[in-house]
Amino acid sequence: MKNVEIEGSLLARNTLLNFLGHAVPLVVGVVTIPFIVCGLGTERFGLLSLAWVVLGYFTIFDLGLGRATTKYVAEALGKGEEDQIPRLVWTAVTVQALFGLLGTIVLTSITPLLVEHVLNIPVKLVGEAKGTFYLLALSIPVILVSSSFSGVLEAKQRFDLVNAVRIPASALTFLLPLVGLMVGLHLPGIVALILASKFIALSAFVLLSFQTFPSLKRFSAQSVLFPRLFRYGGWVTVSSVITPVFTYLERFLIASFISVGALAFYAAPYEVISRVVILPVSIAMTLFPVFSYYGVNNRVMTKEIFHRPLKYILFVMTPVSVIFVVFARQILALWLGEQFAQSSSVILQILTITFFLNSFAYVPFIAIQGVGRPDLKAKLDLVQLPIFVALCWWLIPELGLIGAALAKLWVTTFDVLCLFWMAKSMLGLPTRELFGQRLSKALIISSVFALTVFASKIVSKILVLDILILTGLTGAYLFLFLKTVMDDKDWSAILSVQKLFLRRTTIV
Repeated sequence: MKNVEIEGSLLARNTLLNFLGHAVPLVVGVVTIPFIVCGLGTERFGLLSLAWVVLGYFTIFDLGLGRATTKYVAEALGKGEEDQIPRLVWTAVTVQALFGLLGTIVLTSITPLLVEHVLNIPVKLVGEAKGTFYLLALSIPVILVSSSFSGVLEAKQRFDLVNAVRIPASALTFLLPLVGLMVGLHLPGIVALILASKFIALSAFVLLSFQTFPSLKRFSAQSVLFPRLFRYGGWVTVSSVITPVFTYLERFLIASFISVGALAFYAAPYEVISRVVILPVSIAMTLFPVFSYYGVNNRVMTKEIFHRPLKYILFVMTPVSVIFVVFARQILALWLGEQFAQSSSVILQILTITFFLNSFAYVPFIAIQGVGRPDLKAKLDLVQLPIFVALCWWLIPELGLIGAALAKLWVTTFDVLCLFWMAKSMLGLPTRELFGQRLSKALIISSVFALTVFASKIVSKILVLDILILTGLTGAYLFLFLKTVMDDKDWSAILSVQKLFLRRTTIV
């Protein structure tokens, strides 16, 4: 892989591919879910969604080895040690398969307990529920092994191949239930179709990995490599286990301290604004193997791949966040009605600021993991967790839903500041080099844009006029940002994206 490709056109290209990898299935889901609910009925759809949640938690058996595979394969490529890759990959795959089988055994064993005693499932659906969970148990090793082979392709920067498999596979998760309903299948039959699609995706990842690294065709696992993979993956697992707590804890406390009915006025704005981080997530997926490739030894390239994504995130997230903050009431009224507009507009505003700040955390987070210190983020999470619990326990009874949103905002702000400090220390870069010379101009332009939009909204009380003013100010913001902040390397990357669908890019 050439340096110029990694810092410019390849980064932009892969970010776009990863964005599509998230956006396309999301759109498919938005379109198809109403039809799935209609066909399955609310009870069966609830069971299906619950099964997906349970499966998500059982991927804890991954032990972070999918991420570890990407990290160490990219690192081997950066060091010119490609001969080490087969042993790394097959060791990870073997362990993934074994722990996947363990997950299958555990989920199969506890299915009767879950269905009959833990979960409140109607008697008429108990049989279907058991069949569904048994099939999901079989999918655990398939999903885990897939993460290792897709990680191999990510390490090689072949996100074109990864998303060529991932996009249709993710879309089929929503499309296959419709197919099953059309042919008269019950829920277990639908889940069987989804399981078959996961197995096909795994087969595709394996074949593409063999094509990219022909040396993988010979099995060569070595048990001595497992401690190295496990040390890295174990810390990744700690963060993976704690993250859902940060995501859902305040919801349980809202239901406990206030009411289940009040939860809807928090969950709805949360769900809509949480989707705006698709771009930062896409950038993070692209950056991880790049940070792993260079490590801490190439400060010039590390600096480049750190500060440029921050500019892109600021460029996109500023107008999106400003719109949600300024027009929170109108957005909620149009989407969910006046009752939600009255009860949730302040919640949406606070959560928008929260996710705006959180979007910048992805870059230092991936940098820390990429250079081989996932323990730093895991330890930070362990410190933050009791703080977040205490904030929620204090603020929700005192301030209600606003208290929950403020708790999320405060812990997110602390997380972002700590991650940047950790990245600065790990990469050994001065603050100016960490953020780049032009980021100060970007911050000024973004701040002026936000303040101008807020001021115009105070003066104008007519929605049509507000939209016209917003359109003009957004156009001016985009022009100034592109003109004064983006440099030649940025423009080269932007222009290269235009060629993405015109010709197949060859990655050396």
